[in-house]
Amino acid sequence: MIELGKYNTLSIVRDTSVGLYLSDGKDDILLPNKYVPEEFEIGQELTVFVYLDQEERMVATTLEPYIYLNEFALLRVSYTNKFGAFMNWGLEKDLFVPFREQARPMEGGKRYLIHMFLDEKSNRLVGSSKLNQFLKNEDLTVEEGEEVDLIVSHITDLGINVIINEQFKGLLYKNEVYDDLRTGDRIKGFVKTIRADNKIDVSIQKPGFESIEPNAEKILDELRASRGFLRLNDDSHPEDIKTVLKMSKKTFKKAIGTLYKQKLIEIKEDGIYLIKE
Repeated sequence: MIELGKYNTLSIVRDTSVGLYLSDGKDDILLPNKYVPEEFEIGQELTVFVYLDQEERMVATTLEPYIYLNEFALLRVSYTNKFGAFMNWGLEKDLFVPFREQARPMEGGKRYLIHMFLDEKSNRLVGSSKLNQFLKNEDLTVEEGEEVDLIVSHITDLGINVIINEQFKGLLYKNEVYDDLRTGDRIKGFVKTIRADNKIDVSIQKPGFESIEPNAEKILDELRASRGFLRLNDDSHPEDIKTVLKMSKKTFKKAIGTLYKQKLIEIKEDGIYLIKE
């Protein structure tokens, strides 16, 4: 079965004046001339993305879209009209986001985090910025300590709301983040805590002792780049540590403790010294 909104591997069944017809053995679909490869053979397999053209017919393309079925992406509004907003998703026909699927009224030229789904009534690919309806934490398939893919959804006073593995809602606390993050950013993280109500706290650092090692290496790199000296120690202000190393004071203290035990650094009143390697 040919699937909308996804890549399909299909066989070339015939060459026509308007393009190649591809088939899954049951249904045929057109790959327009503009996307036909220079060399091909009847029976050859092609991997193509399938969506609906301006006439609502299934059509194949070799263009790469910015979003796939049941996934999320930050898209820009091409234009709006009385029916809704139309987003640029990398293909000739824009992705439609009806008013009923807009968390707030969309404006032309602005970017919004969108989920793309197949509307069962119209059998069309549709976008939505009402993201919570697509994120369910009832049946979790992640565990504490597991590395996960995160998408920044929105930022509040409490923290940074994220989408975990394109499936679940999570929260990243602001005081654990030292890089500027924006809606739509994709980063790696770790499941920190799964609460009794299935709410998930995540971290960009691996929980436990193992998280010390990369931070210790980061301090070593900074020492090497600073001729073996950093004007930081246990008494440094947390903001100074954050500015120089982009880590919390707690993480910093654990990391320099590790380096000190390994006899890689000296800690003095005026700062940290790298012991010659």
